[in-house]
Amino acid sequence: MNHRKTKTAPICQIIEAAAILCIGTVFIASRPSQAQSTQRTLLPLSGRAGQSGSVTAVESPIAGTTTSVDTINPTVQVQGPFTGSASSTAKMPFSGKLSLREAIARGLNYNLGAIGQSNAVRQAQGQSQIARSALLPNASGYLAETLQQISLRAEGLRITIPGFAIPPTIGPFNNIDLRGSLSQSVVDLSAWNSYRSSRDVFRASQFAARDAREMVVLAVCGAYLQVISTRERVKSAHAQLDTANALFQQTQQKRSVGLVPQIDVDRSEVEELTQQQRVISLENEVAKQKIILARMTGLPPSDEYDLTDDVPFLAAPDLSLDDALKQAFERRTDIKAAEAQIHAAEHTLTSARYERIPSLTVNGNYGGIGTNPSQVHTTYFGAATLNVPIWLGGRTEGDITEAKASLAQRKAELEDTRSQVESDVRNAFLDLRAATSQVEVAKRNLQVTQETLDLTRQRFEAGVTDNVEVVQAQESLTSAELDVINSVFAHNVAKLSLARSIASAADSLQQFLSLQ
Repeated sequence: MNHRKTKTAPICQIIEAAAILCIGTVFIASRPSQAQSTQRTLLPLSGRAGQSGSVTAVESPIAGTTTSVDTINPTVQVQGPFTGSASSTAKMPFSGKLSLREAIARGLNYNLGAIGQSNAVRQAQGQSQIARSALLPNASGYLAETLQQISLRAEGLRITIPGFAIPPTIGPFNNIDLRGSLSQSVVDLSAWNSYRSSRDVFRASQFAARDAREMVVLAVCGAYLQVISTRERVKSAHAQLDTANALFQQTQQKRSVGLVPQIDVDRSEVEELTQQQRVISLENEVAKQKIILARMTGLPPSDEYDLTDDVPFLAAPDLSLDDALKQAFERRTDIKAAEAQIHAAEHTLTSARYERIPSLTVNGNYGGIGTNPSQVHTTYFGAATLNVPIWLGGRTEGDITEAKASLAQRKAELEDTRSQVESDVRNAFLDLRAATSQVEVAKRNLQVTQETLDLTRQRFEAGVTDNVEVVQAQESLTSAELDVINSVFAHNVAKLSLARSIASAADSLQQFLSLQ
């Protein structure tokens, strides 16, 4: 045994030295290297962005506030990060007066939903750069100084030579090594397709960020319009309170001279108190809605500011349903994002399949080594490595199955997105048509109820009737005014929803709403 080891040891040393000094060596590997196995882009099952937040306009029919008018209840539902924002006052000083244009600008720059999508784009860009690094040269250098002392007994050396004492340790000895190294992937189809997948994910993130801008405009405009609507209700409630006060005082005067019973006085006072409660409730509501708007636009969460725009009723732009659908399918960025996600999944599937294909890399280093800088000798190393996957324990098949599932999911999501876009456009047209009719009916109903109240008060002043009819007519007028306010709000929300459905909320909002 010892004799055979003595003969083979020099041969091993020669082979080792030849391997170190060779410049071009080819290795056949039974499995890919660790670097190759981590190159493929790992995609989540779902390719949809924005699952953590949404903005949708909803208009549902509800029982009317009067006995003759059915109204549509419009709401803009905002969820997730789109309800919050980063502070905007440091970079955009605030004068205390907020226009709709300024609110939109602040929302686009500081709303948390828009910020989150912008950072998601940067993250996807970074991931694409990481995937590309596997295809580019990787160069590095180092300077090392080694000081070492070796224990021969710890290394297992047990040689006894008569008359010669072998020391238990050797050293210390040192060397200095200054070296640069370079590696380059020559052929790696799996890594190349992984990089292409990461580029498509980056593009999908860009489209998702643009879609988030549309949602921010919808959220901010919806909140702004809601404040305007509630503010108009407050004005109407104050006017009705003034009318109720006048009626109460008139009834008290008639009671003092015995023209009306006490029950008429009580009834007038109840009506006055009811109007006071409405004013208090609506003022509280408008303050809360202003805080919600402030939170969306990066302003301090307070209601201590004024809105400068009224956004009155404005007829919708002349746009047919077919034209709207065509624009939506061409411009909606959520459709483009879904298509980019499909391309990413296709490249990921190709990358998984190419894990079975051999890959070729070259690497080497060049530098000097010696006991001190004056005794440095040049050494170098070069190698070409051919990695041939033979059997990976079923990993490649698992990667292919996973990539196929992601691709199938993304195709289904694209079909659903297209259907959702068409649904958004059609719903917006239906809401717009209903809201337009509702405005016409509500305005006419307001005229009739105002005329009824005037005639009823004349009858009351003439003593023909009691104040029951006056109170009822006043309540009808209040409800009619609220119907007009609500119908104009519903009409504006419907136009806003239509603008969002055809991807025009951020760029072409002027043709849908009256902006100053």
